[in-house]
Amino acid sequence: MNQNMKDEIMDSIRNFALPRYEEIPNVGLYLEQTSKYISEYLACLGDFALTGSMISNYVKKGLISNPVKKQYNREQIAYLIFIAVAKTVLSMEDIRLLIQLQKDAYTSQKAYEYFRLELENVLFYVFGLKEELKLVGNDRTDTKNMLRTVIVTAAHKAYLDKYFVALHAEKDEKSE
Repeated sequence: MNQNMKDEIMDSIRNFALPRYEEIPNVGLYLEQTSKYISEYLACLGDFALTGSMISNYVKKGLISNPVKKQYNREQIAYLIFIAVAKTVLSMEDIRLLIQLQKDAYTSQKAYEYFRLELENVLFYVFGLKEELKLVGNDRTDTKNMLRTVIVTAAHKAYLDKYFVALHAEKDEKSE
């Protein structure tokens, strides 16, 4: 793969940032607004989007609570952002278990902030924008280690997906 394609892969996430917990809308977003909000933040990662039907399915399966008056609040949106990343590497049952472990250990805000900071940290490392993976937070619990492992796995998957797309494009260019 040529250096330009490698640079494009790195550049694709250079400006990646999730909203802080308090920046997530708490006014209540309808299903399609929620889907669009989350998908826009995760678009640069590849196939991490959530559709309205996926969100409805997560509600039916009890991964998140029912919307109030068909609107999703900050806490639900934060969990949905996590689910969008975790679904690329975990089964729904494992996601449910990890969410329950997080709820038992942390407030929703603290769990989301660990997730947000760790995702940004790991992505920048995996995509070659940082030379070192830093430690996020002060506690070293099994739950936090599991979260990091899920994020590392999802970040590597996102990187591999982008790398293979670039390799296929390069192959197609050469065959023309």
